Amino acid sequence: MQKIDTACRIFVVEDDPLYQKMVKYVAELNPEHEVHVFSTGQECLDHLDLDPHLVSLDYSLPDLPGEKVLKRIKAFRENIGVIILSNQQKVSTAVGLLKAGAFDYIAKDEEVKQRLLNAIDLFKKQHQLQREVEELREEVAAKYEFSHSVIGSSPPMQRVFRLMRKAVQSNITVSLHGETGSGKEVVAKSIHYNSPRREGPFIAVNMGAIPEELAESELFGHEKGAFTGAVARKRGVFELSDQGTLFLDEVAEIPLHLQTKLLRAVQERAITRVGGEASVSFDARIIIATHQDLAAAVKAGRFREDLYYRLLGLKIMMPSLRERGGDIIQLADHFLKEFVAQNRLPAMVFSKPAKSKLLGYHFPGNVRELKAIVELAAVMADGDAIQEEDIDFQSPRREQHFLTESLTMEEYKRRIVFHFLEKYNRDVPRVAKLLDIGKSTIYRMLKDEKEQI
Repeated sequence: MQKIDTACRIFVVEDDPLYQKMVKYVAELNPEHEVHVFSTGQECLDHLDLDPHLVSLDYSLPDLPGEKVLKRIKAFRENIGVIILSNQQKVSTAVGLLKAGAFDYIAKDEEVKQRLLNAIDLFKKQHQLQREVEELREEVAAKYEFSHSVIGSSPPMQRVFRLMRKAVQSNITVSLHGETGSGKEVVAKSIHYNSPRREGPFIAVNMGAIPEELAESELFGHEKGAFTGAVARKRGVFELSDQGTLFLDEVAEIPLHLQTKLLRAVQERAITRVGGEASVSFDARIIIATHQDLAAAVKAGRFREDLYYRLLGLKIMMPSLRERGGDIIQLADHFLKEFVAQNRLPAMVFSKPAKSKLLGYHFPGNVRELKAIVELAAVMADGDAIQEEDIDFQSPRREQHFLTESLTMEEYKRRIVFHFLEKYNRDVPRVAKLLDIGKSTIYRMLKDEKEQI
């Protein structure tokens, strides 16, 4: 899209000498406008290589019909603005020209000068806004280029990159699997912004964060009056993602009673709003994500098998951060540089002991946890180098990762049992069933603990 600030290249196409002089005068009120005047439609078309931003076009030219000139201008470049000036007052003519792509239709009457001036100003404002939106879209797309958004060179991440490149070549459904914080949403955005759908919306919804009673309306929308509080029609995420990508995070949390409707939506690419009867079509790429084992959820009866196979598509397993080796330092450097720039801090680096400390940690919260740790370290550092003591691991799940300690098998067994007892509020029968051990064994451990205290 061409850039328009105050400067603007305007064609005046008018065979009437008086109107030609008037339109040229209005167009040149801004001295930075570059104005070219033509008396026939063909002259205008012959000079389109000058790349005008805006054309003031007389509807009744001596050589070509106004409709034909308009169509050829729009065929040359769609975003050239065309303002039609005409002696005709027929509404049907104006409507037809506006439908054909004219920016405005102005009758040649006593108000033509002011209306033309307003139309030029309005076109420039809208054009500028469109350009800013396009630049923002390009900026976002650049941010989510594979090399910029998904950091890492480890073998597990190279496998992810290979699958991402395959994903953008088609419209196949993608399923992202991996631990919380491993970067599933970043990968989903990267696939979207590197695919032919990049111009469309990216709509993300976390199914685990939506109350069950609101899930149907969130997904499929609702009609006015569908239920108490439905004061207006609402479009759901399927409709909102039309021509783009719909990212369903934590898809295993979708209530079982809605999975049939979700299956229909995915199969038929159509939904029915709550309280409605009409089928509404949509065209969206679907990407799902989950940290749960969907196959196990199917076996347990919590997830429909037919929906599982419909959503599985191209499966991408996101490795945990502890599986990615040197990627930890690559990511840490990236997050540090990003945080320093955003907060206008002096440049910083990690000291060798700080790097060693990061590499020795298990990161139960994965990439998300690393980012938080790096940002806190940057704040705590006193100089231009982050030291070992500036790095603070505060994960509430650290006690889960104890396999690096030198313990006996019996001690490991006790740790595991007490971890699950704490997780399930000391529900002994439940833990016994989960770990496939006798309840008496657990009660004995609890008794031993009490005696030691």
